[in-house]
Amino acid sequence: MSYETILYEKDSGDAFATITINRPDKLNAMNKTVIREIDAALAEAVADPGVNALVITGAGRAFSAGYDLQGGDFDVDIDFWREDMGENAEALLNIWKAPIPVIASVNGYALAGALELMMCCDLAIAADTARFGEPEVRHNSGPPALMMPWLLATRDVRWLMYTGDLVDAEEALRMHLINKIVPAAELKEATQKLARKLARMPVPALRYTKASINNQQMVAGLLPSFQYNIEAIAALHVTRQGREWMAKLARMSLREYLDVRDSPFKGLDI
Repeated sequence: MSYETILYEKDSGDAFATITINRPDKLNAMNKTVIREIDAALAEAVADPGVNALVITGAGRAFSAGYDLQGGDFDVDIDFWREDMGENAEALLNIWKAPIPVIASVNGYALAGALELMMCCDLAIAADTARFGEPEVRHNSGPPALMMPWLLATRDVRWLMYTGDLVDAEEALRMHLINKIVPAAELKEATQKLARKLARMPVPALRYTKASINNQQMVAGLLPSFQYNIEAIAALHVTRQGREWMAKLARMSLREYLDVRDSPFKGLDI
């Protein structure tokens, strides 16, 4: 297949492929096309018997800054948000459900929806320059796929989800958001080494091991918790504050919008 917003490349030597979000001028912000093309490329990889592992990364200086806040029609009702959140959550869950292991290679910012994408991957390697967070809470929003409580201690989840603070790679490692930190210049090589290792493992062993781990989370209630979150975030967007923030987004430049959003919190880091 050909893609507009991502690159899909199979390794010439080992049985793995790489999806690269390719909107570096927008810090790889994810719009509907990006989400749908990642989903299509994931399906392409899963259907290919020559792909035993998958890498997801971003072009340029970011993994992804999250969902694209520009160009949408935000004067909408709860049914729109329910459908929108549901589509996004389904695409992210497809990464989590993929029968092959998926590695997130985080080369910079991984924020908001992109952090959820990263957390739906099986493993994550980050550059020492990477930054992570859920800043969308500051403009009365939230993630469509709430994977964080399934990975992190509740105290850490509450900190990130309540404050919108960004954390560096060392703190992300402490929180178990990621598995490894490497120097930025070595990220690609380190990721490919891990992908080669996984690609050379017995395929049934990883397939059934992943299924067993995922089943443990499903039995514990992961899928209904995702559905509850979709309803909660859809309702959040149509509150008075939600509509006010969406109206600001419609009339402001993105830079102005982010300045207005974040300015009340300057000087409050502890």
